Amino acid sequence: MSRLYIFFYFFARDKKNIYFLMVKEYNYFVEQKFINIFSIKKDVLIMIKNSFNNYDAIIIGGGPAGVSAGIYLASRGLNPIIFEKHKIGGTVGDVSSVTHYLSVSNDETGESFSNKLKNQLEKYKIPVINEEIISTELDGVIKIIKTKDKEYVSKVVIIANGTTPRKLGIIGEEELFGKGVCHNPSKEGILYKGKEIFVVGGADGAIKEAIYLSQFAKKLTIIHFEDKIGAIAEFKNKLDNLNNIELCLHSRVAKINGRNYIESLDIIDEKTKEIKNIKTSEAGVFIYAGSTPNTEIYKDLKLKDNFIEVNNKMETNISGVYAAGDICDKQIRQVATAVADGTIAGVNATIYLKNL
Repeated sequence: MSRLYIFFYFFARDKKNIYFLMVKEYNYFVEQKFINIFSIKKDVLIMIKNSFNNYDAIIIGGGPAGVSAGIYLASRGLNPIIFEKHKIGGTVGDVSSVTHYLSVSNDETGESFSNKLKNQLEKYKIPVINEEIISTELDGVIKIIKTKDKEYVSKVVIIANGTTPRKLGIIGEEELFGKGVCHNPSKEGILYKGKEIFVVGGADGAIKEAIYLSQFAKKLTIIHFEDKIGAIAEFKNKLDNLNNIELCLHSRVAKINGRNYIESLDIIDEKTKEIKNIKTSEAGVFIYAGSTPNTEIYKDLKLKDNFIEVNNKMETNISGVYAAGDICDKQIRQVATAVADGTIAGVNATIYLKNL
């Protein structure tokens, strides 16, 4: 064993070159040389190789885009691994329903949809690591992904870790999280049955959840900074047919007040700048203020407004690195487009690996 490490010391002085030897150049010829020259047993050499946590492709993110990429890689005989620090399904797992996705039923929840993704990963035996990635080294043939305790190597990385819901950044938002400030309508909505509910936001996602939450609310108020709701016609029509909805337009939440529960909200009128205090008791506030891409650890990638730039093959500016889903710079962010992105990335990553 010691002679093998001496060999590495002289011929592969840095860690990345060791990975290169073990991962890319580990073939029958190298194997026989190690066995003949250093009298190392074959099974010991394979054990050393496997200790480097080597996979054909590392997928960062377990939402629809990442799962799609993994399935297309695995179906072509490759061994991908998915890193998902929270739960399979990503943010889609928190929505009340999955809409406008072909073949899903009207009662498909985010949770049930996510469970189907888990089942598909199990079918293809794709491992999922619930660890947070703290840094990446993406340049060169071999990519290195680092968690708190381990390092993983691969020839391909597919980045699909999406976005994080944007916060309002106001007083009371953090302090009352879990005490009225909510993020998961399918699980938390029922907690406010017969009480007031406030939905902050006026785009499709906010209005869809407002419609769902209206079944629980004594009164539901939609607070939106623009002069009109910006949702699609389907959601607007459903909203018009509800009798417990109140619109608070050209307004923003300036402060959420309370200690153990929400007692009142300070609302500022965007036109008059007047601030009014809305009294309430144990209300629920669901915030939909857009999202920000999770690109902090990708220092060498080309970004646009912090989203990753890709071509029509989902390739980034670094060879062997792909991106898919909401983290990409693109026009439409839906489950359907995320799945398509993952498919394209998985297929093209397969082609890339076969041509190495």
